[in-house]
Amino acid sequence: MRFWHPSEVGLATRNKLADLGRGTRLFLQLMRLTGPALRRFSLVRDQIHFLGNHSLAIIAVSGLFVGFVLGLQGYYILQRYGSSEALGLMVALSLVRELGPVITALLFAGRAGTSLTAEIGLMKAGEQLSAMEMMAVDPVLRILAPRFWGGVIAMPLLAAVFNSVGIIGGWVVGVMMIGVDPGAFWSQMQGGVDVWKDVGNGVLKSFVFGVTVTFIALLQGFEAHPTPEGVSRATTRTVVMASLAVLALDFVLTAMMFSI
Repeated sequence: MRFWHPSEVGLATRNKLADLGRGTRLFLQLMRLTGPALRRFSLVRDQIHFLGNHSLAIIAVSGLFVGFVLGLQGYYILQRYGSSEALGLMVALSLVRELGPVITALLFAGRAGTSLTAEIGLMKAGEQLSAMEMMAVDPVLRILAPRFWGGVIAMPLLAAVFNSVGIIGGWVVGVMMIGVDPGAFWSQMQGGVDVWKDVGNGVLKSFVFGVTVTFIALLQGFEAHPTPEGVSRATTRTVVMASLAVLALDFVLTAMMFSI
Protein backbone atom coordinates (compact mmCIF):
# COMPACT_ATOMS: atom_id res chain seq x y z
CA MET A 1 0.00 0.00 0.00
CA ARG A 2 1.33 3.42 -1.00
CA PHE A 3 1.08 6.22 1.57
CA TRP A 4 0.74 9.83 0.53
CA HIS A 5 3.50 12.15 1.62
CA PRO A 6 2.26 15.33 3.35
CA SER A 7 3.81 17.43 0.59
CA GLU A 8 1.81 15.51 -2.03
CA VAL A 9 -1.41 16.07 -0.10
CA GLY A 10 -0.64 19.76 0.18
CA LEU A 11 0.16 20.02 -3.52
CA ALA A 12 -3.03 18.22 -4.51
CA THR A 13 -5.08 20.44 -2.21
CA ARG A 14 -3.48 23.58 -3.58
CA ASN A 15 -4.14 22.45 -7.16
CA LYS A 16 -7.80 21.75 -6.40
CA LEU A 17 -8.19 25.14 -4.75
CA ALA A 18 -6.56 26.76 -7.76
CA ASP A 19 -8.97 24.92 -10.08
CA LEU A 20 -11.89 26.07 -7.94
CA GLY A 21 -10.62 29.64 -8.09
CA ARG A 22 -10.25 29.58 -11.88
CA GLY A 23 -13.72 28.13 -12.24
CA THR A 24 -15.22 30.80 -9.98
CA ARG A 25 -13.46 33.57 -11.89
CA LEU A 26 -14.72 32.21 -15.21
CA PHE A 27 -18.29 31.94 -13.92
CA LEU A 28 -18.23 35.50 -12.58
CA GLN A 29 -16.81 36.68 -15.88
CA LEU A 30 -19.62 34.96 -17.77
CA MET A 31 -22.16 36.62 -15.48
CA ARG A 32 -20.53 40.00 -16.04
CA LEU A 33 -20.68 39.52 -19.81
CA THR A 34 -24.37 38.54 -19.82
CA GLY A 35 -25.51 41.88 -21.20
CA PRO A 36 -22.96 42.14 -24.04
CA ALA A 37 -23.56 38.48 -24.96
CA LEU A 38 -27.34 38.82 -25.13
CA ARG A 39 -27.06 42.04 -27.15
CA ARG A 40 -25.46 39.92 -29.87
CA PHE A 41 -28.34 37.47 -29.74
CA SER A 42 -27.64 36.05 -33.18
CA LEU A 43 -24.64 34.22 -31.71
CA VAL A 44 -26.76 32.88 -28.85
CA ARG A 45 -29.50 31.89 -31.30
CA ASP A 46 -27.05 29.86 -33.36
CA GLN A 47 -25.92 27.99 -30.24
CA ILE A 48 -29.52 27.32 -29.18
CA HIS A 49 -30.08 25.77 -32.59
CA PHE A 50 -26.82 23.82 -32.47
CA LEU A 51 -27.25 22.47 -28.94
CA GLY A 52 -31.03 22.07 -28.93
CA ASN A 53 -31.71 20.84 -32.44
CA HIS A 54 -28.93 18.27 -32.38
CA SER A 55 -30.14 16.95 -29.01
CA LEU A 56 -33.82 16.92 -29.94
CA ALA A 57 -33.93 13.42 -31.42
CA ILE A 58 -32.40 11.63 -28.43
CA ILE A 59 -34.49 13.70 -26.02
CA ALA A 60 -37.76 12.93 -27.84
CA VAL A 61 -37.07 9.22 -28.27
CA SER A 62 -35.95 8.85 -24.65
CA GLY A 63 -39.00 10.74 -23.41
CA LEU A 64 -41.30 8.48 -25.43
CA PHE A 65 -39.86 5.28 -24.00
CA VAL A 66 -39.77 6.69 -20.46
CA GLY A 67 -43.47 7.50 -20.90
CA PHE A 68 -44.10 3.95 -22.09
CA VAL A 69 -42.41 2.52 -19.00
CA LEU A 70 -44.19 4.91 -16.63
CA GLY A 71 -47.56 4.06 -18.16
CA LEU A 72 -46.96 0.33 -17.90
CA GLN A 73 -45.41 0.27 -14.42
CA GLY A 74 -47.77 2.90 -13.05
CA TYR A 75 -50.87 1.04 -14.18
CA TYR A 76 -49.95 -2.21 -12.45
CA ILE A 77 -48.99 -0.36 -9.26
CA LEU A 78 -52.17 1.76 -9.16
CA GLN A 79 -54.36 -1.20 -10.08
CA ARG A 80 -53.54 -2.84 -6.75
CA TYR A 81 -55.29 0.03 -4.96
CA GLY A 82 -58.12 0.48 -7.45
CA SER A 83 -56.73 3.81 -8.64
CA SER A 84 -55.85 3.06 -12.25
CA GLU A 85 -57.80 6.18 -13.34
CA ALA A 86 -55.05 8.27 -11.70
CA LEU A 87 -52.48 6.96 -14.19
CA GLY A 88 -52.36 10.25 -16.07
CA LEU A 89 -51.70 12.19 -12.86
CA MET A 90 -48.91 9.82 -11.84
CA VAL A 91 -47.22 9.99 -15.24
CA ALA A 92 -47.45 13.78 -15.41
CA LEU A 93 -46.17 14.40 -11.88
CA SER A 94 -43.32 11.92 -12.28
CA LEU A 95 -42.20 13.65 -15.46
CA VAL A 96 -42.63 17.35 -14.69
CA ARG A 97 -41.31 17.14 -11.12
CA GLU A 98 -38.44 14.71 -11.41
CA LEU A 99 -37.72 12.52 -14.40
CA GLY A 100 -38.09 15.18 -17.09
CA PRO A 101 -35.50 17.68 -15.81
CA VAL A 102 -33.07 15.03 -14.51
CA ILE A 103 -33.00 12.68 -17.49
CA THR A 104 -32.94 15.58 -19.92
CA ALA A 105 -29.95 17.06 -18.08
CA LEU A 106 -28.09 13.74 -18.11
CA LEU A 107 -28.75 13.27 -21.83
CA PHE A 108 -27.83 16.90 -22.46
CA ALA A 109 -24.53 16.38 -20.65
CA GLY A 110 -23.74 13.32 -22.73
CA ARG A 111 -24.74 14.84 -26.05
CA ALA A 112 -24.30 18.62 -25.97
CA GLY A 113 -21.89 18.89 -23.02
CA THR A 114 -19.27 16.65 -24.59
CA SER A 115 -19.67 18.50 -27.88
CA LEU A 116 -19.00 21.84 -26.18
CA THR A 117 -15.97 20.52 -24.32
CA ALA A 118 -14.47 18.96 -27.43
CA GLU A 119 -15.11 22.08 -29.50
CA ILE A 120 -13.53 24.48 -26.99
CA GLY A 121 -10.68 22.07 -26.27
CA LEU A 122 -9.84 21.69 -29.95
CA MET A 123 -9.95 25.46 -30.42
CA LYS A 124 -7.49 25.78 -27.55
CA ALA A 125 -5.28 23.01 -28.94
CA GLY A 126 -5.28 24.73 -32.32
CA GLU A 127 -4.32 28.03 -30.65
CA GLN A 128 -7.44 29.72 -32.00
CA LEU A 129 -8.25 31.21 -28.61
CA SER A 130 -4.72 32.60 -28.30
CA ALA A 131 -5.01 34.06 -31.80
CA MET A 132 -8.22 35.81 -30.82
CA GLU A 133 -6.51 37.33 -27.80
CA MET A 134 -3.69 38.55 -30.05
CA MET A 135 -6.32 40.31 -32.18
CA ALA A 136 -7.80 41.98 -29.06
CA VAL A 137 -10.93 39.79 -29.19
CA ASP A 138 -12.09 38.43 -25.85
CA PRO A 139 -12.60 34.64 -26.33
CA VAL A 140 -14.86 34.48 -23.28
CA LEU A 141 -17.22 37.06 -24.77
CA ARG A 142 -17.05 35.79 -28.34
CA ILE A 143 -16.87 32.02 -27.82
CA LEU A 144 -17.87 30.98 -24.30
CA ALA A 145 -20.68 33.40 -23.38
CA PRO A 146 -22.93 32.65 -26.41
CA ARG A 147 -22.50 28.91 -25.85
CA PHE A 148 -23.22 29.29 -22.16
CA TRP A 149 -26.49 31.13 -22.64
CA GLY A 150 -27.41 28.94 -25.59
CA GLY A 151 -27.18 25.88 -23.34
CA VAL A 152 -29.03 27.59 -20.48
CA ILE A 153 -31.94 28.52 -22.76
CA ALA A 154 -32.01 25.22 -24.65
CA MET A 155 -32.16 23.05 -21.54
CA PRO A 156 -35.69 24.03 -20.30
CA LEU A 157 -37.00 23.79 -23.86
CA LEU A 158 -35.64 20.27 -24.23
CA ALA A 159 -37.08 19.31 -20.84
CA ALA A 160 -40.49 20.58 -21.97
CA VAL A 161 -40.24 18.42 -25.10
CA PHE A 162 -39.24 15.42 -22.96
CA ASN A 163 -42.22 15.94 -20.64
CA SER A 164 -44.68 16.38 -23.49
CA VAL A 165 -43.52 13.32 -25.40
CA GLY A 166 -43.38 11.30 -22.17
CA ILE A 167 -47.01 12.15 -21.34
CA ILE A 168 -48.01 11.11 -24.85
CA GLY A 169 -46.12 7.84 -24.34
CA GLY A 170 -47.96 7.20 -21.07
CA TRP A 171 -51.27 7.91 -22.82
CA VAL A 172 -50.45 5.49 -25.64
CA VAL A 173 -49.69 2.66 -23.21
CA GLY A 174 -52.38 3.44 -20.63
CA VAL A 175 -55.29 4.38 -22.87
CA MET A 176 -54.67 2.77 -26.24
CA MET A 177 -52.96 -0.45 -25.15
CA ILE A 178 -54.28 -1.20 -21.65
CA GLY A 179 -57.69 0.48 -21.87
CA VAL A 180 -57.71 3.15 -19.16
CA ASP A 181 -60.58 5.58 -19.60
CA PRO A 182 -59.23 8.55 -21.62
CA GLY A 183 -61.46 11.06 -19.85
CA ALA A 184 -60.20 9.97 -16.43
CA PHE A 185 -56.60 9.97 -17.70
CA TRP A 186 -56.70 13.62 -18.79
CA SER A 187 -59.07 14.98 -16.13
CA GLN A 188 -57.03 13.55 -13.25
CA MET A 189 -53.91 15.05 -14.78
CA GLN A 190 -55.46 18.49 -15.28
CA GLY A 191 -56.93 18.54 -11.79
CA GLY A 192 -53.85 17.31 -9.94
CA VAL A 193 -50.94 19.09 -11.62
CA ASP A 194 -50.32 22.59 -10.26
CA VAL A 195 -48.80 25.04 -12.70
CA TRP A 196 -46.59 26.83 -10.19
CA LYS A 197 -45.69 24.11 -7.67
CA ASP A 198 -45.20 21.26 -10.13
CA VAL A 199 -44.48 22.67 -13.58
CA GLY A 200 -42.75 25.75 -12.17
CA ASN A 201 -40.44 23.68 -9.98
CA GLY A 202 -39.58 21.50 -12.96
CA VAL A 203 -38.72 24.56 -15.05
CA LEU A 204 -36.56 25.91 -12.22
CA LYS A 205 -34.71 22.60 -12.00
CA SER A 206 -34.16 22.61 -15.76
CA PHE A 207 -32.72 26.11 -15.62
CA VAL A 208 -30.34 25.24 -12.77
CA PHE A 209 -29.27 22.04 -14.53
CA GLY A 210 -28.72 23.97 -17.75
CA VAL A 211 -26.43 26.45 -16.00
CA THR A 212 -24.53 23.65 -14.26
CA VAL A 213 -24.04 21.30 -17.21
CA THR A 214 -23.16 24.03 -19.71
CA PHE A 215 -20.70 25.74 -17.37
CA ILE A 216 -18.94 22.48 -16.50
CA ALA A 217 -18.63 21.63 -20.20
CA LEU A 218 -17.19 25.03 -21.07
CA LEU A 219 -14.84 25.07 -18.08
CA GLN A 220 -13.42 21.64 -18.88
CA GLY A 221 -12.86 22.60 -22.49
CA PHE A 222 -11.33 25.96 -21.58
CA GLU A 223 -8.97 24.41 -19.02
CA ALA A 224 -8.11 21.29 -21.06
CA HIS A 225 -4.50 20.53 -21.91
CA PRO A 226 -3.96 21.49 -25.57
CA THR A 227 -3.32 17.93 -26.71
CA PRO A 228 -5.61 15.22 -28.13
CA GLU A 229 -5.23 13.24 -24.91
CA GLY A 230 -6.02 16.32 -22.82
CA VAL A 231 -9.18 17.03 -24.82
CA SER A 232 -10.36 13.42 -24.49
CA ARG A 233 -9.81 13.48 -20.73
CA ALA A 234 -11.66 16.79 -20.45
CA THR A 235 -14.59 15.33 -22.38
CA THR A 236 -14.74 12.37 -20.00
CA ARG A 237 -14.58 14.68 -16.97
CA THR A 238 -17.48 16.68 -18.37
CA VAL A 239 -19.81 13.68 -18.44
CA VAL A 240 -18.78 12.45 -14.99
CA MET A 241 -18.81 15.80 -13.21
CA ALA A 242 -21.98 17.07 -14.88
CA SER A 243 -23.89 13.87 -14.13
CA LEU A 244 -22.86 13.87 -10.46
CA ALA A 245 -23.63 17.58 -10.14
CA VAL A 246 -27.10 17.12 -11.64
CA LEU A 247 -27.97 14.27 -9.27
CA ALA A 248 -26.65 16.14 -6.23
CA LEU A 249 -28.45 19.37 -7.16
CA ASP A 250 -31.65 17.42 -7.80
CA PHE A 251 -31.65 16.20 -4.21
CA VAL A 252 -30.93 19.69 -2.84
CA LEU A 253 -33.58 21.38 -4.99
CA THR A 254 -36.19 18.72 -4.25
CA ALA A 255 -35.58 19.05 -0.50
CA MET A 256 -35.86 22.83 -0.72
CA MET A 257 -39.04 22.73 -2.83
CA PHE A 258 -40.85 20.31 -0.52
CA SER A 259 -39.83 22.31 2.56
CA ILE A 260 -41.27 25.58 1.26
